[in-house]
Formats: sequence, C-alpha cells, structure tokens
Amino acid sequence: MYLNRDLSWIEFNRRVLAEGLRGDLPPLEKFRFLSIVSSNFDEFFMVRMAALKRSLESGKAEDPSGLSPAEQISAAAAMIRPMLCELYRCLENEIFPALEKGGLPLIRPPFQDKDGDYAFSYIVREVLPVLTPLRFGSPKPPGSPAASGGQENIPVIANGMLYGAFLISRETAAGPDPASSAGLFPAGPDSAIPAAPGERPSPAERHVAVVQIPPVLDRMIPLPGRQNGEELRWVLLDDLVLLYGGVLFKGYAVEERMIFRVHRDADFSVDEKRDEDFIEAMEEVIAGREHSPVIRMVYSENSRFQKKSFEANILKETIAFRLDLGENDLYPVDGPLNLGSLWSLVRVPGFDRLKVKQKQHYPHPAFPADRSVWDCVRGGDILLALPYHSFDPVVRFFREAAEDPQVISIKTALYRTSGDSPVIQALEKAALNGKHVTAIVELKARFDEERNISWAARLEKAGVIVIYGIAQLKVHAKISQVIRREPGGLARYIHLSTGNYNDRTARQYSDLSLFTVNEDFGNDATVFFNTLSGYSALYSMSRLVMAPWFLKRKFLDLIERETRRAKEGAAGKISAKMNALVDSDVVDALYKASRAGVKVRLNVRGICTLVPGVKGVSENITVTSIVDHYLEHSRIFCFNNGGAEEFYISSADWMPRNLERRVELLIPVLDTAVKEEIREILDCYFKDTSRAWILGQDGTWSKRPQTKKPFEAQARLLALAAKKAEQPRKARQELVVRRGARVEQK
Repeated sequence: MYLNRDLSWIEFNRRVLAEGLRGDLPPLEKFRFLSIVSSNFDEFFMVRMAALKRSLESGKAEDPSGLSPAEQISAAAAMIRPMLCELYRCLENEIFPALEKGGLPLIRPPFQDKDGDYAFSYIVREVLPVLTPLRFGSPKPPGSPAASGGQENIPVIANGMLYGAFLISRETAAGPDPASSAGLFPAGPDSAIPAAPGERPSPAERHVAVVQIPPVLDRMIPLPGRQNGEELRWVLLDDLVLLYGGVLFKGYAVEERMIFRVHRDADFSVDEKRDEDFIEAMEEVIAGREHSPVIRMVYSENSRFQKKSFEANILKETIAFRLDLGENDLYPVDGPLNLGSLWSLVRVPGFDRLKVKQKQHYPHPAFPADRSVWDCVRGGDILLALPYHSFDPVVRFFREAAEDPQVISIKTALYRTSGDSPVIQALEKAALNGKHVTAIVELKARFDEERNISWAARLEKAGVIVIYGIAQLKVHAKISQVIRREPGGLARYIHLSTGNYNDRTARQYSDLSLFTVNEDFGNDATVFFNTLSGYSALYSMSRLVMAPWFLKRKFLDLIERETRRAKEGAAGKISAKMNALVDSDVVDALYKASRAGVKVRLNVRGICTLVPGVKGVSENITVTSIVDHYLEHSRIFCFNNGGAEEFYISSADWMPRNLERRVELLIPVLDTAVKEEIREILDCYFKDTSRAWILGQDGTWSKRPQTKKPFEAQARLLALAAKKAEQPRKARQELVVRRGARVEQK
C-alpha cells in the first residue's frame, strides 16, 4: 500500500541523474545535474541515513512500506552505489572530454614540464603556507575489524570538508616516493628521497597524516597560456595537494595518498526549552555537527598517485578504523569529490557554448516601472510565476515599502534568503527610516542556521523586531504584510508565496506568488502574525488555512468532499502538484477517493509513497514527475467541487512534517483571472511529454512516451511569460502611434 519514502527519494535522484546523462545536453548543463545529485546524496547521508542508523540501534519497527531499518539501509546503499559509478563514468568519459574539446580542458597528473613547474611554484607560493598537516595515528593493527573504534586521539575531521590523506614512513626505511619515481614530480623539495629498493617499512615506522583543503582556496586553478580567450586549461587543487603534499613531511616518504571527505549525523534538533539563550542553543547544534558520529566516508580511488608494488588501501582502512566506519560506510569514486564546490565551472565567462542558452526572466506586465507597487496591486490580484517572471516585483515590494513615507509597518516570515539579500537590506532600511518592522526568522532551517543567525543579528541591530520562530515548530510559511496610510484609511498589502524570499533561487526554482489587497487576506495576515508573535487565541481564519492546526484537516475534508460527490454520481476530480507525497492519512484518503471513482492526477517532483494503478485501490490515480532545467518547487491543488473548481497554492507538501510539525499556509485563489492562469499552469504539467516521468506500481519511474510534437511544460510556461510581457509593450507602441497621428492631423 505504501512505497518506502527514502527509496522513493533515491528514485527521484535517479531521474535527475538521467537528465544529466542526456546526450543532447551541453557538458556544463550535464555537470550541473550531476553536481545536484552528488550534493543531494551528501544531505541524504547526513539526515536520512543517520536517522535510519539510529532507528536500527534503537530497535525501531519497520516503516509503513513494511521495510525494517536494516532493509532500508541495505536497499538504499544498493541503489546509490551503482548510481555514483554511473555519475562518475559520465563525468570522466563524457563531460571532461567534452570540456576539453570545447576549450576548457582539465589537466591531470602527470604534468608536462611547463605545467609541472607552474603547478609546483603555485602550490608552494599560494597553498602550502595555508595548509596544516595533522597527525592521524599509525596504521590500524593487522587483523583489526573494520569498525572496532580506534582509541587514539585523532584530529576532528570536519563534516563535508575535503582532506588529503598521506601514508608516510621515515626516509631511511622507505623506498623512493612512488610519485617521484613515476616522474610525476618536477625537480623540487620532494623529489630527492633516499632509496632503499624493495624494502618495506614496518608498521611501527609508518604513520597517517591528513591535511584539510581549506574552502577559502579555489579548487579550479587556471594554467597560464590562455589562447585568444578560446581555451582555458585548469588543474584541480586536490591533485596539487596530493602530488606535492609530501613537501609538508620533511624526513618522510609518501607511500599512499588519497582525497576523502566524511559526512556526519546532522539529524538532531535544538533544545527548544532554552528560550532565554536560543541563539546559543542553535550555535551548539551547529558546532555539534562537527563532533557527531560519522555516517560515511567518500574517497577517491584515483590510482595515478599510488605505487603499484605496495599493497593498497592501508590508508583507507586506517582512516575508516579510526572513524569507526565499516566497509558498508565507505564509498569509493573515481574522480573529484564534492562536485558542488566546482560550480565555478558553470560560471566561467566566455564558454557559453558549453552551457544551455541563457533563459530570460520576463518582467511582469502588471508591474510597469512608472507605477508604484501599491497602484499595481490595487488593480486586482497579481500572480507571479517564477522564474519565468522576474523576481523584481518582490524586491520592489520591500524596497518601496522601506522608502514610502505612507508605509508605517512591515511584517514578514523569512525561512531562507540569499547571502546578500536585497529583502534583508530593504528591511534594514525600513527600520532605520522609522517604520515598524517585524521579521519572524526561522533559525531551524537546516544547513542555513548560521546565515539566518547572522542576518537576524543585522536586522536586530537596525531596529527590526526579530522573532525566532516558535517552539517545537518550523515556520515554513511565506507571507508578508505592508500597512500603508491611504485616503480611505489603512490599507494592507499582502504577498504570499510557495517559495522563499531568495533572489538567487528565484532564478532557478519554479514557484508561484500572489500579491493582493483583498481585505479578508489582510485580516488573516494580521491573525497569522499575532498568533506567532504573541498570545493571540488560535482560531481558523477567513481565507487562509494554517498548519499544523487546521491544514491537514482541510485537505482531508476537500478530498472527502470529492469522494462523497463521486458516490452521489457527480464527476469527482483532484489535480495536485507538489514536491512530495508521504503522509499516510492523505494517501489513504486518496485511495478511498479512487475507489469511489474520483479521477486523481498527481504531479510529484520527488518522494511519493502512494502506489498508483492498483486495481480496486488506486486504479483512478496517476502520478507523473517533471525533471527539467528548473527545480519544480510550486505546490498547486485543484478540487473539482461539482464543477465549481477551487484552486489553492501552498507552502506545504503532503508530508507529516509539513502538515503536523510546521507552520504552513494554504492560499485559496479567489480572483477569476488568476484562476485561469493557475489552471493553465497546472494543465501544462500534466500535458508534458518531453520531460515527464510516470510512476509504476513497483515504485520505479519510466519516461513518458514522447508524442510526434513533444510538449515541454517549462518551455511552454516560458513562452507564456514572454507573450504576456510583449502585450503591454505593443499596446504602448500603438498608443504612441495614435498620439503621433493626432499631432500630425492637428
């Protein structure tokens, strides 16, 4: 009855990987998809695999899919390992050769003379002074189990950081350094190692050392000699550290070397009882991630740095032993680690030929530059479809509020923003201009805690009232309210969204947001902020529906209404688009609706635990997924309601965490014109025959068969935004022509 949520999430990444393997994509677009998969797996181990391991230790029962924690861990690893192999096969055999052909070659050791000379001088001048070699103990005792808990004091291996590891031995006992004897080194400090041919140092004479590769250093290092701006040869900092890192160990020879990184348990939360020092408690959580149990180690198996005559893997086994890792926790890859930190590749200027054509973000015609945001919104509700429309109206909403003398108050709920957010800057300016500014800042947004703490402090310093969420819940709703003095009294301008106030992700994520001056929304926004900031009694709102108190019940009631109408002979229909479908109560309600004859269309980007197409259970349910250039992030829900269709957008997915453990909002679409826009957007996702996948009963996904004229949802939505942006321009041109004709006539 239920698919496993974690295995379903891995299947989502298989779909993303499949996009990266497409032969028709340019190499840097392929690299973008591969780096997303790599980063997603990093987070999976830090959060989901960590939770599964704790469940295994605690003896927790199986999940709704029927799999025990041990079975889930085993199945997840069995799926991920071949996917990583396929990812790196594509990287090494397709992407890097294509980059070389396109003028962006990665130069790997052994280097040619001039390249080697430059690389050695670069690392001596720019890198070695920054590095800090650390003792890591002697190789593990022979015959020791893989994870018996090394007891020696070892340095803390930071979560997610890159490290170079070296197996070293005294020069007097060791043979020549393998890299030196292979001709990999130019003449330099590490090249003249006294040789003792054939002699292998004893275990007591060998040691392990590690060197963190600081993230402040660029991993992509250009080589000199770029020709006419058409070719840029580059080397990896990782390679240079491995190749020349022996310089750090005077008097020792390097026998083995490798790059590795570890991922630690990040699935633990703050002590929310510490109201008085909540910031300090959050900082302790962040620091705790550097000392939590290691969940896995990823390491590079690149053999170009190893000496074939010596037994291999002493280094890997020793580090695993010291970190209490078993063989199942080790993930070898043949290529660079941490692909996400190589995103600078995508931003290298002058190589647009290696990327997809830059897509335009069109200005929304309802927000002309010569009118204030307030004048625009008073004309009727306005829907913004990102990233097809520019994020500029959202930024203008805050900037004009900060500068307008008639604006007296701004309230907003912030979950994630960019590092140098124009929204944060506008809120600071508004407070400094004497406006009453309140920001509900969710410090518990995982992996963004440090950034949120930083700009929350900035806001407080500027005079903003900062509220650090509420205990036991994450504030995930996206809502802002601007109160403005106008001739008719105070007007409340509301912005509601499915996505964050992040100007960067607004160019990469598909989201919807609504601007309105509707009085009911204004009243509900006031209730929302008062409920979260004070002791206002909790009651249902007029239009908005808030989780965790009312939203799940609302969704179940809407599904039940369709079920009841279908039983009465009416046409029941549900269409929904979301990021994830996990909640068992919602799944059961959809099964019940299907059995009653309700036609259910679901478009689920990622996790889906519902099993579609089962006779007598879910034969009226279809599940599709869109994986394309933009990350699908919007949530849209449509209920037929006997022909009087109701449309909603939301910050919430159908997951227990969204419906039961977060503050979320469901937003009804009231404006007739906006309803038609939402309908067209939603239909596009179900018409897609280009990038759509179909979920089968066995939990696997297959590409939807293409039609003679493939329909691509994202391309269509971009075209709609372009057409809409063009209409007012043509109208203005026609007006100028008519005015010109009247002048001539006179």
